[in-house]
Amino acid sequence: MTFAWKVAERLCNKNAHRPFISLMESTENKRDGYARALKYTGVFGGVQGLNIIIGLVRSKLVALILGPAGMGLAALLNTIVSFVSQATNLGVSFSAVRHMSEIFESGDGRRIEAFVKTVRAWSAVAAIAGVAVCVAASPLLAGYALGGRGHAWQVAALAPTVAAVALAGGESALLKGARRLRELATAQVVLVVLSLVVAVPAYLLMGVAGIIPVITLTALANLAVTARFSTRLFPVGMKGAWRSLGEGGGMVRLGLAFIMAGVLGSGAEMAVRSFLNTAAGIDVVGLYNAGYILTVTYAGMVFTAMEADYFPRLSAVNHDTAAVNTAVDRQIEVTLLVVSPMLAFIMTAMPWLVPLLYSGKFASVVGMAQAAVLAMYARAVLLPVTYMTLAKSHSLAYLVTEGLSAAAQVALTVWCYGRWGLSGTGVALLLANVFDMAVMLVYTGVRYGYRPSLRVSAYAVLQFLTGAAAYLATFAATTVQRVVFGLLAFTASACLSVYALKKNVGPLGNVFGRLRKR
Repeated sequence: MTFAWKVAERLCNKNAHRPFISLMESTENKRDGYARALKYTGVFGGVQGLNIIIGLVRSKLVALILGPAGMGLAALLNTIVSFVSQATNLGVSFSAVRHMSEIFESGDGRRIEAFVKTVRAWSAVAAIAGVAVCVAASPLLAGYALGGRGHAWQVAALAPTVAAVALAGGESALLKGARRLRELATAQVVLVVLSLVVAVPAYLLMGVAGIIPVITLTALANLAVTARFSTRLFPVGMKGAWRSLGEGGGMVRLGLAFIMAGVLGSGAEMAVRSFLNTAAGIDVVGLYNAGYILTVTYAGMVFTAMEADYFPRLSAVNHDTAAVNTAVDRQIEVTLLVVSPMLAFIMTAMPWLVPLLYSGKFASVVGMAQAAVLAMYARAVLLPVTYMTLAKSHSLAYLVTEGLSAAAQVALTVWCYGRWGLSGTGVALLLANVFDMAVMLVYTGVRYGYRPSLRVSAYAVLQFLTGAAAYLATFAATTVQRVVFGLLAFTASACLSVYALKKNVGPLGNVFGRLRKR
């Protein structure tokens, strides 16, 4: 474990111990925006790749130990944690990023120090509220999600997890707003290693009974690792912090819509899993969750890396329409070019990846997962556009669009599952993401005058066509045909991405060199 920590810390900025005002100056050196967006997507840095590899090992071992039913229960409990956290975290983990980014730009040390205290005070309030709601609402949540109030003790036992998530969210927001992205990446590496070290022995010794301890210990480890970096940058000093609660009113007001949107999103996920549990049983929930992790969660690691740098950067220029549009275009382009070849390959390899990464018991999830992979093309366009409303603090618009998204996801899942079974849930994810993308493009076009550039549109169409070709190849008559046609689609996607990256940031060797220097 010590070795893993040392390896992870080598990824950090060598200036990690400098005062935060000096840090701001070092992060604001002139750099090519395209290369910056590429850098912080995390693919060439290797951090997200390491996370995925370790996460795949963990999923494989957990699947073998717990089976579909155990993974289904773990998925339901994690969904409850997400739902309660979203309902009670006051939006601090999101809104603090925007405010911290703007204050950090000013270089005013006193304002930064005061705002750090404000964030930590509101995070503590959110943690207390999360514990209270988790315990008080445990019978209701257990009855809805787990099928009976007799499981209320399991929900109540998640209260420490909810508190840890709230506190870690505040510390993470401070690091994001201060542009300490390498520290965040290092924390992710350490956390995923810890989750492997904690989960496997616990499940081997305790079986299904180890699910709640593992969830709790993982959340506490996340808090400890994140706080290690944030307190080195912003030492703990809570004197006068509680008096600063009133100064965080604007941050909390912005976060309220984010909370409600998060509740809708988490509620939709809980509703989908509860529906599957009622309609087909806990085994199907486990299968669905395995496919979801293999596609949405792992592809989401790239999107998470994007968000860590992209949202603070977008917030800093939110009053400049031209700069915002340029940043959105650049981020869509980079995200598509990075993630598309990976998606085409995963879609082709899915029949072998599922039994390899889980077990033969999960083979029936292949069709669902392949359709869900196709949904990630739409998501690569959707997320950069969605952040426009957040950067501009148009919280009502964000809430309404997220509400439409949640309703569409639940309705489409119910309808598609009724028609095509488990595979239909993947189709539902595809249709829901396409619907969300269309809504956001129309809205941002009308309100902000945003139109994707011709180059972005061309890359999006071409990469989606390669993805569609890879998906159609899965229906070929023989295995050889499926592999050959799928690999051709992957090759076309990879060649397009390499060509575009070379065109925009020079030879790939130069890209790697630039990334290593930064």
